[in-house]
Amino acid sequence: MRGFSIVSVARRYPFAFAGGVVILIMALAAVFAPWLGTVDPIAMMPSNRLKPPSAASWLGTDMFGRDIWSRVVYGSRISLSIGASASIICVVIGLLIGLFSGYFRWVDAIVMRIMDGLMSIPGILLAIALVAISGTANIYTVVIAISIPEVPRIVRLVRSVVLTVREEPYVEAAISLGTPLPKILARHIFPNTVPPLIVQATYVCANAMLTEAILSFLGAGMPPELPSWGNMMAEGRTYFPLAPWIVLFPGLALALTILAVNVLGDGLRDRLDPRIARKMS
Repeated sequence: MRGFSIVSVARRYPFAFAGGVVILIMALAAVFAPWLGTVDPIAMMPSNRLKPPSAASWLGTDMFGRDIWSRVVYGSRISLSIGASASIICVVIGLLIGLFSGYFRWVDAIVMRIMDGLMSIPGILLAIALVAISGTANIYTVVIAISIPEVPRIVRLVRSVVLTVREEPYVEAAISLGTPLPKILARHIFPNTVPPLIVQATYVCANAMLTEAILSFLGAGMPPELPSWGNMMAEGRTYFPLAPWIVLFPGLALALTILAVNVLGDGLRDRLDPRIARKMS
């Protein structure tokens, strides 16, 4: 299949292809972090504190003598796992609520008012409040706190697709023939929600990673001992004039990963949207 070869995809969607490669590299770094990290990321060596990048420590050391390279590599585990987990949770919950909200009028009137209420609250403030209410900061709490503000966007997206598809003649014909509701949703409506859901999931993933970094930077995210990119930047901001590499390298890793996810989402949108794909071809 020539149209779907790697070379043709790279030529047609160069930025999305590059984004996919970067995400793949980050994922491999997260998987093989124990072998890529030169030392224990939480091991403190006061004699090596604030060392600049060198052959012994590729990205330098922080104020406790911890190796920045090892902490950045291990930090990819936290950021990617939180982004992927938040995307999956938001897509599953948003899909279920959006399907029923868009198909049943009486459900729509109730659900959408709740979604509008959640969307009226700034996502980062809602996440901070949820973490504070839970009383404990761990990866599960952070994922839930990040996912809840993102669910309404998925619900509204799925609902808009369902409202359009359910008026199509083939759906009306299936209803008139007495087709069971689960079969109508699974066979006729759900497939139409998959392309926009895939694209939206990439944006949720990028926003989840950014929100986790913000929460960690504010002290409301991951525990301080874990080497997340947000924690590293929060701890190193005081020492930025003396050792800018403490903030620079985790910040670059976060920015590069979010940029890669966003451009991949743009490429998927161009590929999955029939109108855009037709224009590009």
